[in-house]
Amino acid sequence: MTEIKNDIINGLSIDVEDYFQVSNFEEKISFEQWDNFESRVENNTLRILDILDVHNIKATFFVLGWTASKVTGLISEIAVRGHEVASHGFRHQLVYNLSAGEFYQDIKKTKDILEKLAGQEVIGYRAPSYSITKSSFWAMDILADCGYKYDSSIFPIHHHRYGIPDFKRFRTVISLSSGKKICELPVSTVKILGKNFPVGGGAYFRLLPYFVSEWGLKKINVSENRPFVFYFHPWEIDPAQPRVACSKITRLRHYGNLSSMESKLKKLFSVFRFAPLKELI
Repeated sequence: MTEIKNDIINGLSIDVEDYFQVSNFEEKISFEQWDNFESRVENNTLRILDILDVHNIKATFFVLGWTASKVTGLISEIAVRGHEVASHGFRHQLVYNLSAGEFYQDIKKTKDILEKLAGQEVIGYRAPSYSITKSSFWAMDILADCGYKYDSSIFPIHHHRYGIPDFKRFRTVISLSSGKKICELPVSTVKILGKNFPVGGGAYFRLLPYFVSEWGLKKINVSENRPFVFYFHPWEIDPAQPRVACSKITRLRHYGNLSSMESKLKKLFSVFRFAPLKELI
C-alpha cells in the first residue's frame, strides 16, 4: 500500500525487555534466575535503532530499570540517537500485585536510574503487561507525585491479564484526587460493532496478517482523524532467541511469526509517520 496522505503523527514505542522477562514466562522463570539466561536485548535494540535511523523515525523506549542497570551504554545510545527514554518499571512486576509503597519505590528507583544514564528527564511510564486496570488505577496518583507527565499503560480491551474496556480510546487528561493531572495515551484499538479490537502492536501485529493491522491503523488516521499508539518488543525481531518450555498457547503468543516481524515493521514504517509518545501529549 502507498504512504498515508495526511500529516498525522503517530506514537511509536518499544518496550525494552528481554525474552525471559515477559509475563508469559513468569511462572517458569523467577526474577532471581534472570542472570542465568543469555541476554539478547542489547543487540536486538541496537538493530531496532538502526532500522529507525534508515526510516528517519524517532520513538519512545520504555526501559526496565533492571535491564538499564545491566546494559548502561544502551540507554545512552538510545538518547544520543534522539529517542525518548521512558520507564517500564524496574523488574516487570504487575502493578496490581504491588502495594502502593512498593509501586512508589519501583517507579522512583527506575526513574532515577534512567535519568542518570540517558541525561534526560523521564516523563513517561508504561506498566509491565499494561497492568494499570480499574483495580490498580490508584497508581496514577503515585505516577504524578513522582513527576511523570504521561502514562501509556491502559489497553481499552478485554484481556485475562489487563484492560479497561470502557476507557477512552484516545489521548485523555486525567484529573487526580490530589489536584494534579496526568495524560493517558492508550494503546490503539478500532471499534467494530461497539466493541474495541486491538491493533496497536505486539503479538496482535505479529500474529495477524499485515493487512489487518494496516487497515485498522489507517482507519484511525483517516476515518477518525486521530493518531494511534503502537508498540513492540526487541525480542519480537529475534527468531533465534532461546526457547523456553511452555504451553501451546504461550508458544504461539511468544514465538509465532517472529521471523516475519522485522519485515512487517519496515513496511509499517514506510506507510505511517511516527514520533516519540511525548510528542502526543
